[in-house]
Amino acid sequence: MVWLRNLVKSPSVRSRLKSQNTFSPALLLSPLHLISSSLTTSAAKPPAGIEFGSSLGPTADGEKPRVVVLGSGWAGCRLMKGIDTSVYDVVCVSPRNHMVFTPLLASTCVGTLEFRSVAEPIARIQPAISRSPGSFYFLAQSRRIDADNHVVYCESVTDGGARDPLQPWKFEVSYDKLIIASGAEASTFGIHGVKEHAIFLREVSHAQEIRRKLLLNLMLSDLPGVSDEEKSRLLHCVVVGGGPTGVEFSGELSDFIMRDVRQRYAHVKDYIHVTLIEANEILSSFDVRLRHYATNQLTKSGVRLVRGVVKDVGPEKIVLSDGTEVPYGLLVWSTGVGPSPFIKSLEFPKAPGGRIGVDEWLRVPSVQDVFSIGDCSGFLESTGKPVLPALAQVAERQGKFLAGLLNRIAKEGGGRANTAKDVNLGDPFVYKHMGSMASVGSYKALVDLRQSKEAKGLSLAGFLSWFIWRSAYLTRVVSWRNRFYVAINWATTFVFGRDISRI
Repeated sequence: MVWLRNLVKSPSVRSRLKSQNTFSPALLLSPLHLISSSLTTSAAKPPAGIEFGSSLGPTADGEKPRVVVLGSGWAGCRLMKGIDTSVYDVVCVSPRNHMVFTPLLASTCVGTLEFRSVAEPIARIQPAISRSPGSFYFLAQSRRIDADNHVVYCESVTDGGARDPLQPWKFEVSYDKLIIASGAEASTFGIHGVKEHAIFLREVSHAQEIRRKLLLNLMLSDLPGVSDEEKSRLLHCVVVGGGPTGVEFSGELSDFIMRDVRQRYAHVKDYIHVTLIEANEILSSFDVRLRHYATNQLTKSGVRLVRGVVKDVGPEKIVLSDGTEVPYGLLVWSTGVGPSPFIKSLEFPKAPGGRIGVDEWLRVPSVQDVFSIGDCSGFLESTGKPVLPALAQVAERQGKFLAGLLNRIAKEGGGRANTAKDVNLGDPFVYKHMGSMASVGSYKALVDLRQSKEAKGLSLAGFLSWFIWRSAYLTRVVSWRNRFYVAINWATTFVFGRDISRI
């Protein structure tokens, strides 16, 4: 309860508690009472039909202006890392308390890396969140934004299990500057059964689910009495989507099968196989030569490539548009992303594709003090700029730019709500693509350093590219702690193989 102790230490909170004659040691045992009695109630009215409880009210004179960040992905965490906490208080609202290093997430599914190696706690990225009296992390979802009154309506997140007696509750957070960085969600294209039966690969929990399912199917297929047909179904891993995530997961899975499954599950080694389904060409953003190399390498590794469109998803099989039925035991869905229901519900101008529309400085132009970065945002058509791809490097670059912009605004006296109208914002955001990389398994990878699909540039494939891929991602891991974890995991896997315990 570090945040609770810091909250009580806050001069503004202590003065409010004293004015209400409620400050006593006994009340420290009741977080809900402390929140409801110490935090101010917002002047904004909650949505009709919804009762909101306590609030983190507007900042008072003498307090630092408050930056509220919605989301803990690449964009939001890079912004929090770069924000100047000597001039701002930072409040992060997100359903997860960590950032996921997504380029290495596929490696955790098969035991190449441990899950904690790709998760970086927010408190390590921005220590002020756990140390500063006015900065907080709230485990919650954003439900609504009142831009006129500078208020975000939130709802706490709980496990929701039968043994969890804690029920979600609603609260409000006032802001001086709001950054919407809530990301996007996996696209299902309205296909029946995807959400019910497929597993996405965007969170650590998804990777954990994939690992448990994969190892469960391996053990079930080894039981007496299981028919050959059922073994083939249980051990058929289907990946839908031929982008970098789908290709890298297929490559990791093929390595796992060749180097670990065939040694430790000798009785069923001939039944397990991988199918990658893509409507067009795999890795469509890469150079043609690299695409051909990836296709050949995956085929050599035992991955079956199928060009087709999924029409329906059932609990044990998928149906393609040509009527082909594909039985599966594990289905991983990786077909790109789209706006989340929260982003769709916001009454802000939208960019092509349904993202929140922003100008050249990543501001939402229709309201004051609201910015949007990452996968949930895109340039408005009026800017003349194309919508940037949903890539980690785009989100990270936007977070870094916006942190610098907010720091400049604060130094020029525009940190508080409705005070930045006349502040010089400087140069607008410009994105320069640094290239793309993807692993295809068997110590092979692709490196495409072109700035666009039409541009010319250096492209590499093979073992050297795999070494560059690993080196680049190792240096991009957020903390030295996790870099050490990743390096040790890679070395352990190389020497002893992957762990196959189902925990």
